[in-house]
Amino acid sequence: NPGLSAKDRIALHMIERAERLGKLKPGGTVVDATSGNTGFSLAMVAAIKGYKCVLTVTSKISEDKLNNLKAMGAEVHLCPQEVKPSDPNSYYRRAEQLAKEIPGAYYINQNYNPENGEAHYLSTGPEIWEQTAGRVTYLIGSTSTGGTVCGAGRYLREQNEDLKIIGVDAYGSVLQKYHETGLYDEKEIYPYRIEGTGKNIIPANMDFDLIDRFVKVTDKDSALRARELARMEGMMVGYSSGAALQALEQIQDELTEDDVVVLLFSDHGSKYVTKFFSDKWMIQQGFLEEEVEAN
Repeated sequence: NPGLSAKDRIALHMIERAERLGKLKPGGTVVDATSGNTGFSLAMVAAIKGYKCVLTVTSKISEDKLNNLKAMGAEVHLCPQEVKPSDPNSYYRRAEQLAKEIPGAYYINQNYNPENGEAHYLSTGPEIWEQTAGRVTYLIGSTSTGGTVCGAGRYLREQNEDLKIIGVDAYGSVLQKYHETGLYDEKEIYPYRIEGTGKNIIPANMDFDLIDRFVKVTDKDSALRARELARMEGMMVGYSSGAALQALEQIQDELTEDDVVVLLFSDHGSKYVTKFFSDKWMIQQGFLEEEVEAN
């Protein structure tokens, strides 16, 4: 993961598959809607291969991510977070429109592109199986497009049918309720701060039959877990990784000493320095008390 993200795997896999199929040709442009993690990986691969990269993001994106995307040469279109997915101004619809307007563009469409999950089925899953010597009993990861958890999880479930797969969801996302009821409930949707976790759409890459259950985590708890991990373990992870760690804390009572739990930390903390790693930002969100910053 040279870009410090698990999304590096899907970016390379999807772009190279598009090349082989003749969908992406020399001088072409890669287009996608992103929370920023996949976007950075796409921009990195595009730069190496000589493609232009055009990305749409929501106003929730961290300043660090935005600057990283631009530094990698991506053209970034900022879209409002609060609009419905079907709105022409949503980052989904804007990406689709740009892909139609730009000559030689290839729309990655990570939410519905099966090569997203395939990349993790072919790499992440086998790596986890090998590195745990086949002893993994729980797989826990933040869910957004579904590619990482479902791709790796599908491989691991084929090796161990008793494996428990837990998707981590955010308050403000529709995924947990859809998994439990089969209903897409717009009342579940409201703005939240975690990036790379949860969705206001139902991505085709999310295999709801594969996932045993979803655990919802709060913005505050996820931020605090990521900060703790940096200070206690020297691991600087991102927001969705903090969410995965918080989910583990919420289910820890069901675990036994024989369980081997794998947490998927898909993003790096360097992209959140101005967000939850900033005491000032944490205080502004009501996640820390004023005296913490002074200390």
